[in-house]
Amino acid sequence: MRPGFTDPVQDGQSCFRAVLEALSRPGRIQTVASGLTPPAALAPATAAVLLTLVDAETPLHHDAGEEADAWLRFHCGCPMAAAGDAAFVLSMGQPPAFASLCHGTDEEPERGATLIIQVKALEEGRGWRLRGPGIEHEHRLHVEGLPEGFLADRASRRGLFPRGVDVVLCAEDRLAALPRTTLAEEG
Repeated sequence: MRPGFTDPVQDGQSCFRAVLEALSRPGRIQTVASGLTPPAALAPATAAVLLTLVDAETPLHHDAGEEADAWLRFHCGCPMAAAGDAAFVLSMGQPPAFASLCHGTDEEPERGATLIIQVKALEEGRGWRLRGPGIEHEHRLHVEGLPEGFLADRASRRGLFPRGVDVVLCAEDRLAALPRTTLAEEG
């Protein structure tokens, strides 16, 4: 079994701060210096986010394969669930349709799922135009490795607010977030 965080408290806190910063400043890339050597399918940022956010009380759905499944069960102790029942959904390829994920309720919108997607690359300064809370005017984010129609699928659920799905994008040791409040359009 590959090890998890070298220093679980410090590494977990550092990654948690990076995720919070990414969610509060949509499209701004954060670097996670975790020193992790996760299973081959998982990028270090993806593994760090999962080790930080997923635990025995947060159901997870993923398509990362058997080695990653064993690693996640061992280090996070998380129950596995269908995509529609999971608090966290990890996608390594084609993410599930947004309509199939938990969006929370009007009374408890915080119960909406967090979709973690491992992508090939993240780059600021070009690509999608992002607007909304946490962005002064507009921010640009280029994401390589998402399927065609991702933004349209995400936008189709916008009318459900305050319910919704938050997205964390991970590539190598970098991450960026698209909270449900962020409007993202093709560049």
